[in-house]
Amino acid sequence: MLIYMNSEEFEHDVQMLIMAFFPGEELKVIVDAAYYNSKKFQYSEDLEEYGKCLVSFYIDDIISFEIFENGYLVNCISERIEVSDRKLRKDQVKRLVYRALSKFLNMELPWGTLTGIRPVKMVRQALENGRSESHILKDLKKDYYMCDEKAQLSLLVAKTELNALKLVPYTESYSLYIGIPFCPSRCAYCSFTSYSLSIYESRVNEYLDKLCEEIDFTINLLGKSRINTVYIGGGTPTTLTPVQLEKLLKFVREKTCLSNIIELTVEAGRPDSITEQKLKVLLDYKVNRISINPQTMNDNTLKTIGRRHTVSQTVEAYELAREMGFDNINMDIIVGLPGEEEKDVKNTLEYIKKLSPDSLTVHSLAIKRAARLNTNKGLFSDYKSINSTRLMEMTREYASDMGMLPYYLYRQKNMTGNFENVGYARENKAALYNILIMEEMQTIAAVGAGASTKIYIPSENRIERIENVKDVGLYIERFDDMLERKIKVVQKEEGRLFHV
Repeated sequence: MLIYMNSEEFEHDVQMLIMAFFPGEELKVIVDAAYYNSKKFQYSEDLEEYGKCLVSFYIDDIISFEIFENGYLVNCISERIEVSDRKLRKDQVKRLVYRALSKFLNMELPWGTLTGIRPVKMVRQALENGRSESHILKDLKKDYYMCDEKAQLSLLVAKTELNALKLVPYTESYSLYIGIPFCPSRCAYCSFTSYSLSIYESRVNEYLDKLCEEIDFTINLLGKSRINTVYIGGGTPTTLTPVQLEKLLKFVREKTCLSNIIELTVEAGRPDSITEQKLKVLLDYKVNRISINPQTMNDNTLKTIGRRHTVSQTVEAYELAREMGFDNINMDIIVGLPGEEEKDVKNTLEYIKKLSPDSLTVHSLAIKRAARLNTNKGLFSDYKSINSTRLMEMTREYASDMGMLPYYLYRQKNMTGNFENVGYARENKAALYNILIMEEMQTIAAVGAGASTKIYIPSENRIERIENVKDVGLYIERFDDMLERKIKVVQKEEGRLFHV
């Protein structure tokens, strides 16, 4: 599909909205005012190659969106812009594009014109600013064409978030993310910074030494008494040996003010990496939340996506953790995995319901560029990825039956069915870190290969990002450069990091 534009303004926003209507279709964007204005594209070789041509342009106080098919104009919509505020102009442009595509394709999107990953953020801010619930729902439908279900979901998540955050003095503190980029194997859908342990096993200890050094440096830079949530993720942190896991947790305990830490999470994500000895280490060092992530409770699917564990191993790991005393266990599942139908998703949910975790995170499959599902499409050509309103509704019903409410939500590009990821939790079991990072409400100091620090400036409601290199070898080799970047940003924003 070819997109011609005569202006770079709102190029990304228009492109993302078009992609939502045409998931998985390759797009080519040409921004060329002179060429566009000449109308040569109507008869160009480009149209013969692509068949469809979507054209969006913005000139002075008039916006137009035209759809060409096989060289012929099949739809055109235009209107006058009467607002000067950039956000309001952008919203109007997206509404116009949405109406044109919705009419052309005879379809609607559940999230309307919203293409960002944090649709709940503006709802939460509206509640904090005193906007009534009825007005918020009306705004979501009128301004963004959001369907009733997603508007209600956004409002419920925002209210649950605000209730959970009463426990956290988040404007005066920060959270610490610690990245362990190793896994037993790499899943077919994965695009995270993770490496097979078999390849990097000889460098794990070297990596941990540098990681501890970065933790020490970061805490000294920001202050240990300000940390209130710690999240150890990856990758799979429980790929570490019990000795390595203890070394890391002991160091964290020594360097932080544990009495201030409300939540200490460790992703024990892969059931085949969990042992009694490792779980004992977690308990000894006051880890109060873990995540055991099956993704699916169907053995055939597990083989397809490259997870080297079985359903029975998931059940055994979960039951062992419960017996040892863990009282806040999350489980992740993915809807839209290759080859899975409604009966398979229902089977997974039945298993989860019997196990009865404290929270459930439901991911809609998002096929990223670096994932094997994308780079090796031929290997998965026999498997369809299916998601639907019915499947997402089914996950909500099961979560409700388990006494859970939705407490955080985010969206990604290329999600199967253009849906969302939702975290559900029982009362007082919501993951505070998940809310804080997703809603960008405080600084997230991140350490490790591929970690992304987000410095939040509350007085200006903005984020400064500091990215660590992803490769484990480069992380070790360029370690001092990454520390220097943190120093520069923190010094530049000194005095504005916290509300005191």
